[in-house]
Amino acid sequence: MGAAEEYRYNRLTWAEMNDAIAMQKVILLPTGSTEQHGRHLPLDVDTFLAESVCLEVGRRAPDKVLVLPPIAYGLNLHHIDFPGTIHIEPETFIAFCVNITKSVAYHGFKKILVVNGHGSNQPLIDLVARKTTLGSDSLCAAVHYINLAIEAFKTVQDTPVIAHADEFETSLYLHLAPERVQMEHAGADNDVMGKWLSSDSTANYAVRFNDYWGRWTNLGVHGDATTATAEKGRVILDAAVTGILGIVDEWRDWPIAPRQDQHTGPVQGGIRW
Repeated sequence: MGAAEEYRYNRLTWAEMNDAIAMQKVILLPTGSTEQHGRHLPLDVDTFLAESVCLEVGRRAPDKVLVLPPIAYGLNLHHIDFPGTIHIEPETFIAFCVNITKSVAYHGFKKILVVNGHGSNQPLIDLVARKTTLGSDSLCAAVHYINLAIEAFKTVQDTPVIAHADEFETSLYLHLAPERVQMEHAGADNDVMGKWLSSDSTANYAVRFNDYWGRWTNLGVHGDATTATAEKGRVILDAAVTGILGIVDEWRDWPIAPRQDQHTGPVQGGIRW
């Protein structure tokens, strides 16, 4: 299997990588976490789901993408009261990811897409994309795959909250690997809510705030996992994959225009940020 058929970055030889560069495949970098997801889901939820979405994109469009090995750790100090959770400082996460994206840019790939599965990574992947674009001749964008599936999920959604270890994530995991889900331990919980913010402020709040989860839950769930089904998970997967396929097609065609310096006098070109 050569570069035209192989969508997994690490399965190519260095010689085959030259072919993939010539094809200008879009590089997908899945980012997730290792953190508690209630008593019913494994610690790998965010990483496994984000990588699974990316790999399905690769299966459907192997000539257009290469999927990097996932980043399995993220910003997670708020979950640290639950055994097993691994926390990475945001500065470390950003620097590590940018080292990866700049590496593939160095080799000649022009378009990179960070595909995130962990909510607390969202502001960090935005910075990874910006730093890569502004620090190389390639373009890097970032997307939270869950946002691509929200509207489709709403057509089958039974519970009101989409947050963590909930109906959404549990359904997708049930679709992909039901043998690893302990539905007999699935439960429901909610955060402390005010008018302007909550202890796990989701998109319906204008003010962002995230407290230590050990202060407000002993289950580790925000939402209700009890109504999750594999069929709902199939709806989520199809929507997320379809969305990324559309992004990939647009991203491949996105122009990289030359910069136009508007200074009328000399600049200090040696300055590096």
